[in-house]
Amino acid sequence: MDSERKPARKAANGEDSIYWDKSKNRYVGAVSLGYTAAGRRNRAKVTGSTKTEVRRKLRKLKKELEQGSKTLANYTVAQAVEDWLAQGLRGRADGSVYTYRSLARTHITPELGRTKLKSLEADDVDAWLDGRAELIATASLKLLFSVLRRSIAHAQRRGRVVRNVADYVVVPEGRLGRLSKSLSLSQAESILRAEEGTWIHAYVVLALLVGTRPEETRPLTWHHKSRRSLAMPRYVDTVMKAHRYQQQAALEESGRSLFPEGLVFPHPSGTLRTAQDVRRNFRGLLKEAGLPNSESWTTRELRTSFVSLLSDHGLRIEDIARLVGHSGSSTTERVYRKQLRPVSEAGAEAMYEIFGNDNGLSGPRRAAWLPVWLP
Repeated sequence: MDSERKPARKAANGEDSIYWDKSKNRYVGAVSLGYTAAGRRNRAKVTGSTKTEVRRKLRKLKKELEQGSKTLANYTVAQAVEDWLAQGLRGRADGSVYTYRSLARTHITPELGRTKLKSLEADDVDAWLDGRAELIATASLKLLFSVLRRSIAHAQRRGRVVRNVADYVVVPEGRLGRLSKSLSLSQAESILRAEEGTWIHAYVVLALLVGTRPEETRPLTWHHKSRRSLAMPRYVDTVMKAHRYQQQAALEESGRSLFPEGLVFPHPSGTLRTAQDVRRNFRGLLKEAGLPNSESWTTRELRTSFVSLLSDHGLRIEDIARLVGHSGSSTTERVYRKQLRPVSEAGAEAMYEIFGNDNGLSGPRRAAWLPVWLP
C-alpha cells in the first residue's frame, strides 16, 4: 500500500480527520460541526486526491467557518432549487427548463423542500435517493440528483451554504427503464388517418412527421421564436393550417381572437394541456386507428418512430442525430449553421417519400419552416 494511504491514527473528538474512501477513490477530510437537532453528528467534508490537498481544503473550510457563513437560517432546499431554476438556467432551452421544473416539483419539493439547507446532510440525500430509486428509472434518477446537486452548488457560489452535501453521495440504481418502441410503416399510416380534423390528429401529424419532443409540442405557440427551425412536409403544413383555422373559428364564435402567442394545442380553458391529458387523447386515437395495446404507447414514441422510419428509409444516422438535436446541437447550430438547412430539408423530403402520393399526402415535398426549440 502507498505510504500516503496508510491508516492514520483515529482523531480525537473535535479534531479534524482524514481518511481514504475506497468507493470514491479519494481522500476525505472532515471537520466536526457538533450535532444536529436529531442528535446525529454533523460534519463538513472535503475531498482530494492527496492528503496534502485535503489538508489545504480543510484549512480553507475552517477559515470560512470561523469568519461565519452567510447561510440564511431559514433558507430551505426548495428555495435553493427555485433560485437555481430562476438564475442558473439562463440560455437553456425551454424544454430542458420545463423538465427540470417538473422533476423538482414532483420529487424534490415534496420530500426535501422544507429542510433547511444548512441542516441537510448526506444521509438525508442518500435516504431520499433510495426512496426515489423505487419509483423512477436510473437515467431519470441521475438527472433528478443533478438538479439537487447543481441547486446546492448555486447556493454555495452565493455564500448561502458552506458545503455541498450532494458531493458525498453516490446515485443508486433506479427501476429498469421502460423499453421504447416504434410504429411500423403500416401503423404510422393508420394513425395519420385517425380522428382527422381534431387537435390530437394535428398533434400526432406534427410529432410523427417532424420529430418534435412532447415537452416541445405541448407548449408550442403559433409564433414561437427559437434558435433552430425544421422544414415541414407539405402535408404537415396543410394539417396545421386547417387546425389553426378551426381554432380561430371556435374562438371567434365565443367572441375571442387568436393571438400570435396563443398555444397551438391548448386545453379548452385556454391553458397548457397536461402530459396526462395529451397521452389520454393520443391513446384514444391509437385505439381508433386499430392499434393493439393502445394503452401501452406514449407520445414520446412518436419521436422514436420518426427516427426509426427515417433510418429504415436510408437516411444517415449522423443526419438524423442532427435533425433531432442530439449530441451538442447548440454547437452544431453555431459552428455548422450552413449545413443545418440541407439536413433539415432531408428529413422533410424523406417523410414526403415515405408518406407521399401513394398515401394521399399530395403536394410539394416540403413547405414552411417550423420553429422548434431543440437544446
